[in-house]
Amino acid sequence: MRLRCAVLDDFQRAATELADWSPLADRVDVVSYADHFADEDALAAALADADIVVTLRERVPFPASLIARLPRLKLLIASGMRNSVIDYAAAEAHGVTVCGTASSSTPPVELTWALLLGLARGIVEESNALRQKGPWQSTVGADLHGRRLGLLGLGKIGGRVAQVGLAFGMHVSAWSQNLTQERADEVGVHLAASREELLAESDFVSVHLALGDRTRGLLGPAELALLKPTAYLVNTSRAAIVDQDALLAALHEGRIAGAGVDVFDTEPLPADHPMRTAPRLLATPHLGYVSRANYATYYGQAVENIQAYLAGAPVRRLP
Repeated sequence: MRLRCAVLDDFQRAATELADWSPLADRVDVVSYADHFADEDALAAALADADIVVTLRERVPFPASLIARLPRLKLLIASGMRNSVIDYAAAEAHGVTVCGTASSSTPPVELTWALLLGLARGIVEESNALRQKGPWQSTVGADLHGRRLGLLGLGKIGGRVAQVGLAFGMHVSAWSQNLTQERADEVGVHLAASREELLAESDFVSVHLALGDRTRGLLGPAELALLKPTAYLVNTSRAAIVDQDALLAALHEGRIAGAGVDVFDTEPLPADHPMRTAPRLLATPHLGYVSRANYATYYGQAVENIQAYLAGAPVRRLP
């Protein structure tokens, strides 16, 4: 009997373009969905006859309630090797094998700098004015050289963001709850004494932390109030690390110069979400991981995972 593989959130129809699924052609039918399923009922209906599901990052939760409604599901593949929205215990209880794929840190590093530079030099505003016959030069750009870049998190992504900042001639500081002097010295940055010091002294702040109990709501109203009125905040990590209401208030009240945001409390972002119309905000629809090379890895390794599973030797198992 042929198996059915459902690929979720294939917004750009890239899954079959950037990977070769032909090794599965004799055993598996692949169906991709370009639209996001907003609730569990719609998702359960769409996946009712799916034996294999490929899900993108952590956009679609797979709680016990959903897994129980998918009696045919045997293999769940998530892009990346970490996924906090899959109930692994429920998957095991229902005989579902969960596998992941590699994921490059390069695309989020590059997007972080796209947002930071876009903010600093008013790229979107100036481009729109030029195309719409608006004013010739209406903003005065913020300099990077000699300014302080504060990084919340100095892991794989944060470390590479730091290197770019240093190349621009910026003074780079970093802080996280577990950051050591040894790691700061390795990257060549200043270890801030506290979160408060980093926020108060930085001209640009960029978030590069994993979401967990200790980082959820890490930047709330009190922390955002420490930022200079000329400072910019960039978040390409997880929305819940920054209090969304507090950030919106700071933007509307002009208490910070601007923010660059790639992650949101609800994704895809509803049409009437206040983030869509907030002033001083450069926002992108969670593009941090979206690149041709990353997608080729995600879907290419998804094919490999399916082949290995069908051969009785699953690879890249999670958690």
